[in-house]
Amino acid sequence: MASVHCLHLYAKPSEQDTYADIEAAYKCLEETYGIKEEDVILYGQSVGSGPALELAIRLPHLRAVVLHSPILSGLRVMYPVKKTFWFDIYKNIDKIPFVNCPVLVIHGTEDEVVDFSHGKQLWELCKEKYEPLWLKGGNHCNLELYPEYLRHLRKFISAIEKLPRVQSLPEPSADQLESSLKTIDNKEKARSSTDQKEKSRSSTGQREKSRLSTDGREKSRTSTDKREKSRKSTDRSGKARNSTDQSERARNSFDRLGDMVRSVGLCNVDCLKHAALEA
Repeated sequence: MASVHCLHLYAKPSEQDTYADIEAAYKCLEETYGIKEEDVILYGQSVGSGPALELAIRLPHLRAVVLHSPILSGLRVMYPVKKTFWFDIYKNIDKIPFVNCPVLVIHGTEDEVVDFSHGKQLWELCKEKYEPLWLKGGNHCNLELYPEYLRHLRKFISAIEKLPRVQSLPEPSADQLESSLKTIDNKEKARSSTDQKEKSRSSTGQREKSRLSTDGREKSRTSTDKREKSRKSTDRSGKARNSTDQSERARNSFDRLGDMVRSVGLCNVDCLKHAALEA
């Protein structure tokens, strides 16, 4: 039984390049060594869980998947967001429901890099759950040292070997596969559209309030020209200060986001910064 490993990714790869890498590794097994899809177990560790799940949703006859200290998504490692944003990377939380084969999740309860809740939530979202391995006291880089790790992994592989192969399942058409992938994209577009509409409503409300405020000032204008000019000057100064404060807050907020990315060491901060600036 073959296993395609997608572990820690070095250098500065892009998300799409890592998908291309694991696809190339799988093609090598298939074309060079004659390994069949139904004999392959994908193993994704940490950020490697992203490419592993991307390939898994494209292989309907895949034997199984092992997720070792997996991430829900790149952004969720840095901040506990409740929804998926368009600029997020490795959106495992949205892909795991489309994996049809058995999935084993392994995670340390004291993981200091990817919180234990990531593995737990991914396991809960699996279609074909296998008994997970939660290693008490385990952190992000030492799970292989626990005797339970190899013991549970052997048990999983043994159980998978006894299961009937899924050759009898009909091969999905290209349209069906494309439809499944579009479902994920459509969810993201729907969320983005909702956010934009909400921003538009908020902007319209603010403009309306501004008009009403202007009308009120116009009706109540009883002071001298000097006072009016003084008031306008004060308003402009206040707006300028507010604008400066908002820009500074945004800059500080993005700097903090960048610091979180660097401290985690999983995501490419330059890639995320580029995407965020485009937003």
